[in-house]
Amino acid sequence: MSLAAIAVDLVTVGLLIALAARIVITGDFFEAVVLLIAFGLLMSLAWVRLGATDLALAEAALGAGVTGALFLNALRRLAAREDLAQEEPQPASTTVPEAEP
Repeated sequence: MSLAAIAVDLVTVGLLIALAARIVITGDFFEAVVLLIAFGLLMSLAWVRLGATDLALAEAALGAGVTGALFLNALRRLAAREDLAQEEPQPASTTVPEAEP
């Protein structure tokens, strides 16, 4: 194995670990979904480097493609539901204030 191949492998592993850590610590759902898609694409590259092209194709299609699209759709629906909940008027409070002694 050449020095360039080892360098590519080390950079790939480093980026995978950095992406995984960033996905876990981010508080923004959209950023997490985009990073998850990038992680899936980079993971498919890692599978190619390991010689498992069938797993690489499956990871790219399912891990990055389909799962990413489903997560983005769920995120869009969640945002629409939150917007709808904010527009609805809140019911009046039915509690009676306590009398002071």
